[in-house]
Amino acid sequence: MKTFLTALVMGLCGALAVFISFSMGWATWVMFLAWISYYLFGKSIKVYVPSFLQIILGILLGVLIQSMASLLVPAMGAMGFPLTVFVLIGSLAYVTKINGLNNIPAWFLGLIIFFGVHPELQVIPVLGLLVPIVTGVIFALINDTGLKYINTKF
Repeated sequence: MKTFLTALVMGLCGALAVFISFSMGWATWVMFLAWISYYLFGKSIKVYVPSFLQIILGILLGVLIQSMASLLVPAMGAMGFPLTVFVLIGSLAYVTKINGLNNIPAWFLGLIIFFGVHPELQVIPVLGLLVPIVTGVIFALINDTGLKYINTKF
């Protein structure tokens, strides 16, 4: 019975998440990356928040890479983009020495989301990435709460 209820909660959460994502035209994989990041980086809001912020910083790093590269490519040609990536990704070695900014996988999840969706470099499209990310975290919370309930009651 416990396995059936676990499957039911997971299946319902996943199906509802996909339905909402498709209905809203979101990149479903972004929502699921956020969902799994909740499990990978803490399984509690208090523990997860620093990683969530670093995912957002990773997105902003992607914006910075894209913006700087667009300035360098006209002057340097094809080498402008890799050089920008080299300098800014290399800077993570120093940034991650700062307490609370040391979760390199979270930074890279943000970069993956940014470069995977490839939004226009404007405020609204970039901020729009937060919607499926936050929704994915909410579904992770709902799923985790349901599974914890099942584990304590059955």
